[in-house]
Amino acid sequence: MPLEVRESWLAQVREEVLEPERRIVDPHHHFFKAGGGFPFYDLSSFWADTETHRIEQTVYLQCWEGYRKTGPEEMMVVGETEWVERIATQAAKRPEAAQIGAIVGTAELRLGAKVRPILEAHRKASELFRGIRLIAAWDEDEGITSMPWLTDGDLYGDPAFREGFAVLADMGLSFDAYHYHHQNRSLTELARAFPSVNIVNNHLGTPLGVGPYAGRQEEVFEQWARDIAEQATCPNVFMKLGGLAMPWNGFGFDDAPVPPSSDELIAKQQRYYHYAIEQFGAQRCMFESNFPVDKCALSYTVLWNAFKKMAARYTEAEKDSM
Repeated sequence: MPLEVRESWLAQVREEVLEPERRIVDPHHHFFKAGGGFPFYDLSSFWADTETHRIEQTVYLQCWEGYRKTGPEEMMVVGETEWVERIATQAAKRPEAAQIGAIVGTAELRLGAKVRPILEAHRKASELFRGIRLIAAWDEDEGITSMPWLTDGDLYGDPAFREGFAVLADMGLSFDAYHYHHQNRSLTELARAFPSVNIVNNHLGTPLGVGPYAGRQEEVFEQWARDIAEQATCPNVFMKLGGLAMPWNGFGFDDAPVPPSSDELIAKQQRYYHYAIEQFGAQRCMFESNFPVDKCALSYTVLWNAFKKMAARYTEAEKDSM
């Protein structure tokens, strides 16, 4: 599904920043170059959004940008870490603004043990490198976006993938997981097989709401809730709270005449957030912006206002953790 950021459309809904003094680390954002399949988003765009709330640091998540143009094909992904390292160096010249605190790159774990030199190159490219994400999103319906390199929904169970995953364990690197809600069980099995690897489940495990899942919100939620409760029994799994404004989540925010307010976002989505916090505990949860992808549906101010409102029921220590 194409993603478009419409600044004039977003400007229809303006809110005062709640709790402007609260310190925030945004654990999930991207940069995009011009001319690609995603909205252009550079350091200036990033600062324009993060200066609305008190964002001190962020974590950059892989998005297939900045790859090397030459050299071995499997090493080209290291270019993304090199590219973001340059952006982070530029950002450091303005220390009062939000800084890039960590980088999550990518690598083809199905290379097995041969993935080690790629991970070592990422580390050499930046001291900010912490781990990788290899997207596993797949659905049998052709109308749902699936990764073109996948033929089924169990990448996490692939023996070659697990051989490469063992290298993450050996090197003390983390793994960010992005997949659809019906793949959460597969991630749980992976987490149990590798208890020493910190695994971060992106976007609340991505409940789908379009295609064959349209109109089946209750059924999807029930399956999602069962699988999330089971996954939460793995102490090495952490949950990112956010990423539900994407078109394939099915809430329809991006197609509405007016973007949602923070209260409207809460009304439609809060049960996912509170259930995940209940299961994982605040210490293993973190609010994420997923910008600029979620910017197709709402502004940064509105999104973090919604997060702060949802966090109001928790203790100050829990709020700070999340």
